[in-house]
Formats: sequence, structure tokens, C-alpha cells
Amino acid sequence: MAELSEYKLRPGDPAPDFQLPGVDGKTYRLADFEKFPYLAVVFWCNHCPYVQAWESRMVDIGRRYAPKGVGVVLINSNDARAYPEDRMDAMVRRAHDKGYPFPYLADESQATAHAYGALVTPHPMLFGPDRTLLFQGRIDNDHQHPEHANEKYLERALDQALAHTPVVPAQLTVAGCTVKWKP
Repeated sequence: MAELSEYKLRPGDPAPDFQLPGVDGKTYRLADFEKFPYLAVVFWCNHCPYVQAWESRMVDIGRRYAPKGVGVVLINSNDARAYPEDRMDAMVRRAHDKGYPFPYLADESQATAHAYGALVTPHPMLFGPDRTLLFQGRIDNDHQHPEHANEKYLERALDQALAHTPVVPAQLTVAGCTVKWKP
């Protein structure tokens, strides 16, 4: 597991635009999420055991917070040639099998991951109505045992943002598998 905190984006920085294909056959840009006042951009993949451990919690967050005005988009930027489990066809199957209630996008060029400064999978980032960064860090404090997670960092950030109060803390170290960069 990597624990990292050398971030490219800082609280208040704007979300970089992207144009990426989704598992549903559509192409998505940042503007496609404008109906959501808040947007969680989460760097994700199929093969990482940390992603797999947090996966059901992320699906639950997506379902519970969408009616409150929170959009979620997952972006897989891993080198799919070196990690075939992260190819688009495998992403399509995983999103279907796990019932993802949000778009799952492929960043084959890795340009979006570089623009956002993605460090690990999962790497959640929360952006506000003006699409500036409010939070980045972890989903919660226990990836292995959901029942022991007593610090639900992403949910706390979402609740604070929805209550129009400052998101504190705005940054935490991220934990997971490092993004698998192309050579």
C-alpha cells in the first residue's frame, strides 16, 4: 500500500476538463456533470485490492448521495497493456456485475490522471458547485473491515459541503495501489 500526500491540485484549484469514454459507450466531459452541484472524481481501477475492498462502499455512497445533488465519476487511468484486468472490456463487465450507479471512464492516454495529479487507486476528490477542489483523501479509515471504519472521510466531506460549511480536513493522505503509469 502506498500512502501519499504530494498533491498537484490543492483546495480551491479548478477541476481540469476531460473527454473520456465510458463503459456505457458514451463520451464524458466535466460539463456533463453540471446538473450535480457537487462532483466526486475518483481515480479507480479493477485490479487493485484497495479499490476492491472499498468498492461496495463507493457504490453505496453513489446511490445515497445522488439524490442530494452529488455526482460521482470513476476514472481508470492504469496502463491496461501491462494490467489487462484494467482494459475497457473488463471495466464494462465489472461496472455491470457490481451495479455501478455512476459513469466509469477509461483514461487510456493518462492525461486526465496527470492533470488531476492522481496518485493511487482509489483517489477520491470532491469538487464544489464552482468545480473547485474541496477535498481529497481516503474513503474511510479501514479498507479491510467496513464495520470498523469509524472515520468516514469522504462522507464527512460530502456532508460538510452539502451543509455549506468548510470541508475540514480538506486533504488527507491517500492510500491504495499506485497509479500504473505507462513507460
